[in-house]
Amino acid sequence: MSGATRSVPVPGLGLDLEVLADDTIIGPSIARGAWEEHETTLFRAHLEPGCQVLDLGANIGWFSVQAIRAGCEVHAFEPVPFIADVAERNIERANALGPGRGVLHRCAAGAEPGAATIALAAGNRGDNRVLDGSALPQDMDGAESLEIRIERVDDHVQGATRVIKIDTQGSEWLALRGMRRLLAASQRCAMLLEFWPYALRGCEPRELLEFLAAEGFTLGKATAAPYPMSAERILRQGSRRDPVRGGLDLYAVRGGAPFHVLGPKARLRGLVRSWREE
Repeated sequence: MSGATRSVPVPGLGLDLEVLADDTIIGPSIARGAWEEHETTLFRAHLEPGCQVLDLGANIGWFSVQAIRAGCEVHAFEPVPFIADVAERNIERANALGPGRGVLHRCAAGAEPGAATIALAAGNRGDNRVLDGSALPQDMDGAESLEIRIERVDDHVQGATRVIKIDTQGSEWLALRGMRRLLAASQRCAMLLEFWPYALRGCEPRELLEFLAAEGFTLGKATAAPYPMSAERILRQGSRRDPVRGGLDLYAVRGGAPFHVLGPKARLRGLVRSWREE
């Protein structure tokens, strides 16, 4: 593993971000101008000065920094030590500029506190996965691993949260189980969530989607033109993707938080897509 970094200017944020020098995905994308552009646009559209934001699977802190610069109070969770070091420095740079403030929790979000082993992907430094046992996933054969802490969000964060981002490479369900009090307090919120059936731990894919629907969330894909989708439709579209590489990035809102936040053209494009897509 390597903690070597380089600095990348991000003009829209007014600061330079540190990225991992050996990362082949996130760092190069930020250097080109953005990371996860559609998700970032939706994320930013729901930020309000003074609101609380939760960033699970923060990696180097891209989303956390966006929220801090928008005036939000951020709780970020990142368990891999050398990645958390970078996230902490990026969050402190953003804190120095404000107007919001972020706190980094050096652990993974899970259903219960404890210890676990995480496998570290080579190249794509965003694809690190908590293991259920000692066996590595087939697509991570030979990966390095290390022990990390697991904590419940509810033991560290309280109160209504306006925006929740969960990108934990298959541990999303377990993270949700450990934040039931926070969810109950966050009746008006938006969520960005990775849905990757291949790596999903702790439940079946349908169970995760049905849980979110039962919690009152309107679900869709995190795209430039999202539209509301049923759990069945999401499962159908997900099943046609490559099982190892083909996860979906989901977008969800509830409690009066607006679903259509990208303007009338995006809403119209989403309507057209909803007619054309299976």
